Amino acid sequence: MDQKNFIVAIVLSVLIIVGWQAAFPPAKPPVTTTQQASTQPGAPGAPAAPTGQPVAPGVQPGAAATSGQQVVGLKEALARTPRVTFSTAELLGSISLKGARIDDVQLVKYRETIDPKSPPVPVLSPVGTVHPYYAEFGWSASDAAIKVPGPETMWTADKSTVAPGAPVRLTWDNGQGLVFALDVSIDEFFMFDVKQSVENKTDKPVTLFPWSLVVRYGTPPAEGIYILHEGPYGVFNGSLKEFGYSDFKDNKQQKFSTTGGWVGITDKYWMATLVPDQKSKVDVTIKGTGTGDAAKYQIDYVGGGETIAPGSTGRTEARLFAGAKIVRIIDSYTEKYGIEKFDLTIDWGWFWFFTKPLFWLLEWLYVQLGNFGLSILVLTVIVKLVFFPLANKSYAAMSKMKRLQPEMEKLKERYGEDRQRMNQELMQLYRREKVNPAAGCLPIVVQIPVFFALYKVLYTTIEMRHQPFYGWIKDLAAPDPLTILTGFGLLPWHVPEFLLFFNIGLWPIIMGVTMYLQQKLNPQPTDPVQARVFQFLPILFTFMLAPFSAGLVIYWAWSNTLSIAQQYMIMRRHGTPIGGGKAKPPALPATPAPAASNGNAGKKGGKGSGKKG
Repeated sequence: MDQKNFIVAIVLSVLIIVGWQAAFPPAKPPVTTTQQASTQPGAPGAPAAPTGQPVAPGVQPGAAATSGQQVVGLKEALARTPRVTFSTAELLGSISLKGARIDDVQLVKYRETIDPKSPPVPVLSPVGTVHPYYAEFGWSASDAAIKVPGPETMWTADKSTVAPGAPVRLTWDNGQGLVFALDVSIDEFFMFDVKQSVENKTDKPVTLFPWSLVVRYGTPPAEGIYILHEGPYGVFNGSLKEFGYSDFKDNKQQKFSTTGGWVGITDKYWMATLVPDQKSKVDVTIKGTGTGDAAKYQIDYVGGGETIAPGSTGRTEARLFAGAKIVRIIDSYTEKYGIEKFDLTIDWGWFWFFTKPLFWLLEWLYVQLGNFGLSILVLTVIVKLVFFPLANKSYAAMSKMKRLQPEMEKLKERYGEDRQRMNQELMQLYRREKVNPAAGCLPIVVQIPVFFALYKVLYTTIEMRHQPFYGWIKDLAAPDPLTILTGFGLLPWHVPEFLLFFNIGLWPIIMGVTMYLQQKLNPQPTDPVQARVFQFLPILFTFMLAPFSAGLVIYWAWSNTLSIAQQYMIMRRHGTPIGGGKAKPPALPATPAPAASNGNAGKKGGKGSGKKG
């Protein structure tokens, strides 16, 4: 049974790490798609001619190829159109008066790299830059004779800036008796509120359909890992739907009718998401056009038709989230605006019921300690305390198993050729000593859900991004930067991709050492081949965990260290030898068992152990 216990432990451990690597491979460096000047769009395309039910303006497939506009830097692109600017504690950017387009949004507190002098992360970008990405709001009409605002419309603003509590009003008169207005406000975080209105000064009623859209040019480099969703997604009638960019090849579309919910395009840490009125029914479309560098993606929704009587004003409201997916802010929007399942904009995975509480605990510890690395260490202690009784029983069983090793060796010598008889004798030995050999697997099993949840939290939540630990760890969500092939930081060269498997960091090595030390406290397999495989495991795990985030490796190493201390104390209490010490022989019944069952195989001092049976 000791071999079965060993095999179970090996299978559990290796399958989890190897299987994880296969299912969730570390992301390769993305290949950036560069748009050439000939593919740069000049405009998102004119509103589609309504036929029946109006739709939001769409990106015309030929618009990019015929524009002939050159790719320029951000400053030059922004200078091409008059703008309303905004600057808050979280966002910096502007709104183009041409097309009333929210197309310039940068994150104040997040940089592209860990260098504080690196550029701020852009969420939305204007036409003229390499990858335009913007949002628009407007109206469609069932009557093609009615002029509605489009991408070339020049709006008039009542002020030059917009700030929390100080909205800006954009207006446009179509010259036919309809005055369109957009009241745009921004909160202290990442939510834009857009109140759309139309004043009908004609003598006839008009029917208009409000819409909102987000357009993204170019296929962004995604990490391509199953554990994380990147691309279009949304909640429609209470159900989350996720799509990859490849789902929209050959101009494919996805259409939904929903009441409430939301639709957006997400990157790993930030997103642009449209939120319609949660009580109104809307028709949602997600589509892609073009291929390669000319690929474009659009999400939009169109509301129900509103008939505006002469002398009346029609109104509707929409929201745009353009910013970082910070958990507490996302949760606050869910409650404040009643947005259905807005918390699912963060990919918590199937085990959200475990992953989210773990994140909340980590964040609470961070508030108390001021460092996410320390939070991970304290979390590990908490997990150990929760499972302390279970681990105690497990380590006690393993301690007894180690004390029984001399007797197990004798049984192996006696019944080495008769596996069935040997297993029978081992079972009797376990029953007599009240040992459960399977209990030794429990420390590995109880770590699995914590390992999974912590991996998910470290990988997907922006709170962990660029969070430092002590020493050389500047980003807990990234692998250890001090690696063997870089001389632990002394050789600044780019390691070729084919050597990355051998590029082991310092923390993974520490983790491997702690695993080896813990292994020395465990009962050793009686089979020499198994013993050698067992000794190889710390090396295998070191290589397997090397590409994982430093925070996860630190958790594993610290967990091993705590397990070593706990197991050491239990072994001392039970008188179990540590290292190469001699075991105290187990106490046996005074009367030997019948010879057929080899009852005196474990007799004190081993006397007679080879004379019967």
